[in-house]
Amino acid sequence: MDELLLAQRAGKGDKNALKTLLSMNYKMVFGYLLKITMNQELAEDLTQETMIKAIKAIKTFKGRSKFSTWLISIASNAAKDCFRKSSKKKISELHDNSIASTQSIEEDYIQSEKITLVIQELNKLPEVKRIPFVLKHYYNYSYEEIAHILDCPIGTVRSRIHYCVKELRSKFKGGL
Repeated sequence: MDELLLAQRAGKGDKNALKTLLSMNYKMVFGYLLKITMNQELAEDLTQETMIKAIKAIKTFKGRSKFSTWLISIASNAAKDCFRKSSKKKISELHDNSIASTQSIEEDYIQSEKITLVIQELNKLPEVKRIPFVLKHYYNYSYEEIAHILDCPIGTVRSRIHYCVKELRSKFKGGL
């Protein structure tokens, strides 16, 4: 069934439509949060928080974007709130989970040592730069969509992505 139709039905109180929508997008939201936090427990917590916020706000979804884009926006805001609350700590220090614990979940992204090194370097970058990079290069969102998701100017999105690419290139100048 079409996402927009499901979202409209969910907005009118259809619990089965809401359950279907959230089920269809759960793995995608979790995968996104796992990539930007690099922490399985935190990604699970933020995914649950995202789903709860989506349930509470489903009536506000107007269909101007894809439902998955709307969820990613909610997830991004939840992650930013979390990052803000723990600004003195690195996200990887919030729990004892290491990048190795995420390998079984995201095997398709972390299969080789080279990709793991890139992800580790990406995780060292500030989240305000890392999140747009992940949205662009892992999820293929356009600059306009990322600006909408993160509620910031498109120029800011472009500069943050450029910064990430430049930083990653400098880390691997000699190649991988």
